[in-house]
Amino acid sequence: MTGPPVHGVDVDSETRCAHYHTDRDVVAFSFDCCEGYYPCFRCHEETTDHEAAPWPRERFDECSVLCGACDTELTVPEYLEADHRCPSCDAPFNPGCRAHADRYFEVEESVE
Repeated sequence: MTGPPVHGVDVDSETRCAHYHTDRDVVAFSFDCCEGYYPCFRCHEETTDHEAAPWPRERFDECSVLCGACDTELTVPEYLEADHRCPSCDAPFNPGCRAHADRYFEVEESVE
C-alpha cells in the first residue's frame, strides 16, 4: 500500500485487520486524537495508550476515511453518501461499519 499510514493489528495491503477481514473490510478511519488511519476501533484500542476521539463534526470538510483498495481519502459526508462503495474505484465497503459510526465520527442521533 502506498497511501497514508494505517496502524493496527495484522493490517494487510487493503486495510483489513485481525478484527475485520472480509472482502468488504477495505476502509480505515482517522480519529481526532491520532495521525494516520486505523482499520477499526479495536485496532486503535490495542495499539495506542489513550481513548479514541471520534472525528469531530467541525472537521467533516477534511478527509478522515481511507479506501484500502485504491488509497482514496474521503470526507465523512463523502463516505456516508457513497452507499457502501468507494466513489473512486467502486470497491464495496462493509455496511456493518455503520453500526460503529459513533466510534469513528460524531453522528446525529438518527444515523443507524
